[in-house]
Amino acid sequence: MLRVKLSVLYTFVLFGAALLLTGCGSTPVDKTLTMTPQAIYADAQDSMGNGQWDKAIPLLEKLEGRAAGTPLAQQAQLDKAYSQYRTGEPVQAITTLDRFVKLHPASPAMDYALYLKGIINFNDDLGLFSSITSQDMTERDQKAAKESYEAFKELRNRFPDSKYSADAGQRMNYIVASLAQYEVHVARYYFKRGAYIAALNRAQTALTDYREVPAQEEALYILYKSYDALGMAQLRDDTKRLLDTNYPNSDFLVKGEPTKETPWWRFW
Repeated sequence: MLRVKLSVLYTFVLFGAALLLTGCGSTPVDKTLTMTPQAIYADAQDSMGNGQWDKAIPLLEKLEGRAAGTPLAQQAQLDKAYSQYRTGEPVQAITTLDRFVKLHPASPAMDYALYLKGIINFNDDLGLFSSITSQDMTERDQKAAKESYEAFKELRNRFPDSKYSADAGQRMNYIVASLAQYEVHVARYYFKRGAYIAALNRAQTALTDYREVPAQEEALYILYKSYDALGMAQLRDDTKRLLDTNYPNSDFLVKGEPTKETPWWRFW
């Protein structure tokens, strides 16, 4: 009986040892341990060039640690943010960029970091340049648009001569136009439901907060129609004169809606 028990115990010991050896053998080998920082970066660049963003990210994270305190580590951080953006992880990308801005306030690549942050928020949950879907930027939540505007604004204020400055300025114009149009979307929503005071408030916001944008035409029209619905004749007539003066051929006055062939948002 004792021999049987020892035999069973011996079998379990051997089986456990085999499992342990198998486990050790399957542990992935970190090939970067024997690589120079330059070699790691070259591998990461190859992965990015092939569109293998998921593969590039861990390599860039390794490089951040191996090359800490050098320009290469800063480049790795920026490339990681871009790779995270390309894998559809904008929140992680913004977090990486915020960390970069905090750790490297004097970096010569700061203009690019701010530009990339603006771009990520600009395209957040939209894909502006994918032949424009049925829902445009003005119908989305505006938080990302406002954060994009602030990043571009900081870029232009701090680095007016940056090669990214001109494009940032164009995108800022687009964002302002979209924010104004968003207010008009909301004003139109309220007007159609008979909430004329609320419609007035949102239309006035579009007019007072945003200057020289396409949305002002419809904002004036909604203002005019809301005053009319509320029986406020003097304000209605004043608004009508403004509309006639600034938009003498307005489609809103003829048909109640615009018939322009080119959408307001096509700046490029």
